[in-house]
Amino acid sequence: MVDILVNDIVPILVIMILGYVCGKFSYFSNEQRQGFNKLVLNIALPAALFVSIVKATRQMLIDDITLTLISLVGTVGMFMLSFFLCRLFFKHSIAEAAVCALIAGSPTIGFLGFAVLDPIYGNNTDTNLVIAIVAIIVNAITIPIGFYLINVGMNKDKEKDALAKAQVAAVPAAAGAAAVVAGGGSAAISDAGTSPAGSADGEEEDKALRRAEHQLEKAQEHLEKVKSKEAAKAAEAAQAAADPHHHKPMNPNVKAIVDALKQPVVWSPLLAVALVILGVQVPSALDPTFELIAKANSGVAVLAAGMALSTVKFSLGVETLWNTFFRLILTPAVILAAGLIFGMAGDGDKLAMLVMAVALPPAFSGIIISARYNIYVREGASSVAASTVGFAATAILWIWLVPVIVGMFH
Repeated sequence: MVDILVNDIVPILVIMILGYVCGKFSYFSNEQRQGFNKLVLNIALPAALFVSIVKATRQMLIDDITLTLISLVGTVGMFMLSFFLCRLFFKHSIAEAAVCALIAGSPTIGFLGFAVLDPIYGNNTDTNLVIAIVAIIVNAITIPIGFYLINVGMNKDKEKDALAKAQVAAVPAAAGAAAVVAGGGSAAISDAGTSPAGSADGEEEDKALRRAEHQLEKAQEHLEKVKSKEAAKAAEAAQAAADPHHHKPMNPNVKAIVDALKQPVVWSPLLAVALVILGVQVPSALDPTFELIAKANSGVAVLAAGMALSTVKFSLGVETLWNTFFRLILTPAVILAAGLIFGMAGDGDKLAMLVMAVALPPAFSGIIISARYNIYVREGASSVAASTVGFAATAILWIWLVPVIVGMFH
């Protein structure tokens, strides 16, 4: 365990602190920081995800179907739970909650998987199987889901902005409608004032009031039509500005999926999974090329996380503590319980590996996405820092606790 702390956790903290110092002293400009994020998100991270997945085989996925299903349902389920709880309890937008889920709901399996599990459980087939399955689920399922949700949230934010602009544009129309109403009221008063004297039943007055009410209804309908037209025009203008070749509005959900699939960090792992399922083996001669690019991912990602943290005030508040608890304690506890319920107690070592794999600190892709789109930066960077430090203690806890609990059920 000491070797893991010295060789894996300490370097992460040192590089993160280095990034924090660089950010505080403005060693890199904002454009250069965005360049780091773009390098990781569009080149290094997609290469790292691709390499981590294509090393798996189709046989791995079907050799232990129980392990695969628990990993799939558990990891994706906890990811979505993190998203919904962030929306429910902390009142964040869809895009912010999606980034929260990418951080609190996803372990950094590609970076620390082998580094942590190999020294503890040995470099064997079971270790490789667990890491490969969790890596496929995190990289090829939760990251695309996260990007889809971010795009949905950003599209809704654009629609709200367009509606707000439309409402501002409708103010002159509202003033005109008010004038019409005022005119109708004046006419009613005038009509009432000129009604024949001595009218017992006040029929003329009633007619004048009904005319005024009718004019008021017309004015209100006119105002609603103006608002709707202005909102539609503003929405179309915003869409046209974003896409000059746009002709017909696309379904928001379809658009969010299309926008997500355009990102290399989404289509790269999906392509790798497709190759694995089809049984296509990538030539080993290409491994050094992909691995050389992928090696840039971890170091630059951690450095960028430190720089992102330097731009905001570190927060060890309720939300940061909750995200840390969710990532390091609650998620592995749920996976452990699921493994025991579905009969994995007989293979305690494999269950222990799975628990440790999902108990790793947050995936650094989450904070890179956060910094790239300027979404959930403060809470995300704080959660990554707190979880990375906290893992030094929770890793020891799970190494000791899992065999004890498994022994009670076996």
